[in-house]
Amino acid sequence: MQLFGCLLSAPVGRPHVDQVFKALADPSRRELLDRLHTEAGQTLGELCAGLHMTRQAVTKHLAMLEAANLVASVRRGREKLHYLNPVPISEIYERWIGKFERHRLRALHQLKKGLEEES
Repeated sequence: MQLFGCLLSAPVGRPHVDQVFKALADPSRRELLDRLHTEAGQTLGELCAGLHMTRQAVTKHLAMLEAANLVASVRRGREKLHYLNPVPISEIYERWIGKFERHRLRALHQLKKGLEEES
């Protein structure tokens, strides 16, 4: 119940869209988001496993993702679990991509994918 409250309610001092873009600009932060998309509710230790970053670096990246409201954290006993919050990405998508015809963009994406697979 608490998790959905974190994800769906407007946070105090709602992050500006610039914070979201800045958070998404770094490949390490995008990798953390990909990992949380694959498996939700990971601890810091689980997120650090297999990464070529220090624990402190991962902590800093998570702090920036939390400030941009892209990651929500929930305490479970002594553990702090991290979850992807797709809402800010969806809002950006609706604002910037929604203006264009989606079927044309989808066709271009499929063409690009097909050309990349041939290479």
